[in-house]
Amino acid sequence: MAGIRYEFEAELFRWGARRELWVFAELPADVSEEIRLQPHPPAGFDSVKVTVTLGSSRWSTSVFPGGAGGAYVVPVKASVRRKEGVELGDTVRIGIETLL
Repeated sequence: MAGIRYEFEAELFRWGARRELWVFAELPADVSEEIRLQPHPPAGFDSVKVTVTLGSSRWSTSVFPGGAGGAYVVPVKASVRRKEGVELGDTVRIGIETLL
């Protein structure tokens, strides 16, 4: 079941804690706070299940706390980056829909 949808622009960045190339986008602080205050089924690492849209790509994943000031971050898969022609450092428009 769908929850609330948010759209925002964010820069793609490399997750420094991993040797492999993991790419994320940080959700805005106000969006992160709204998501944090919503009721969600319990999930590991305080994650929240979401559906993500970037360009014509749409996929299911989770957002995780880990950004500046506790903001959520969303992973952006290599296959999506290739399909949409985006790379590290690019600013992209992302849609996030929470799942209840």
